[in-house]
Amino acid sequence: MNTILFDLDGTLLPIDMERFLGQYLDTLSKKCVYIAEENLFKKALLQSTEYMVGNKDSNKTNEEVFMEDFCPRIQKTLDEIAPILDEFYRIEFKELKSTTQALHAMKEMIHLLKEKGYTLVVATNPLFPRQAILHRIHWAGLDPEDFDLITDYETMHFCKPHIEFYEEILSKIDKGPEECLMIGNDVQEDLIAAQLGMKTFLVEDNIINRSNMEIIADYKGSYADLFHFVESLPNLHRES
Repeated sequence: MNTILFDLDGTLLPIDMERFLGQYLDTLSKKCVYIAEENLFKKALLQSTEYMVGNKDSNKTNEEVFMEDFCPRIQKTLDEIAPILDEFYRIEFKELKSTTQALHAMKEMIHLLKEKGYTLVVATNPLFPRQAILHRIHWAGLDPEDFDLITDYETMHFCKPHIEFYEEILSKIDKGPEECLMIGNDVQEDLIAAQLGMKTFLVEDNIINRSNMEIIADYKGSYADLFHFVESLPNLHRES
């Protein structure tokens, strides 16, 4: 094993997801109030996000799929809505930091893995533009430059929990599943990587198990357990 994939929300970055989503929808819909009425905008955003999550057309990025569904719902063109969304994710989105809490141990963990020579991936569900994801990585006290790949909706073609999401990551980083470990807190979205042959680690502090599924993971435990696990991993520089 030489590659570690990390989920972002609830794993690299502890987050109050209910507060985050509520504040996100309120702030964005107010930003776009002269584009569409607030409740209409929220409903359209959620419906188009669901449409994007369900997409399995490898010829379209998540952004393209989202926009082709979203723009007709609010009766605006991409040229009309894109500049407003870009500005929102650059500026107002930063107000949502209050719904998160950085873990200093996570910064130490990433530093340790880099020192040991592991390839690191932020395998977040690519529902957001890259700018929003970079903000959240910074909120976690981390440097985007520490990661070899960061998934986003501009470049990815699938969402979790589709197995194609993980296949696309493997293709981008030129790794086999047997080389990888997926670390996450979502039973449905993160542990599915095992179907490709990846090892998995379930972080139980912020566990999400929507369907009360049986938990099958190679490793599981708290953040403290995860840190001890990372400490126990071999130094790849010494092995080579």
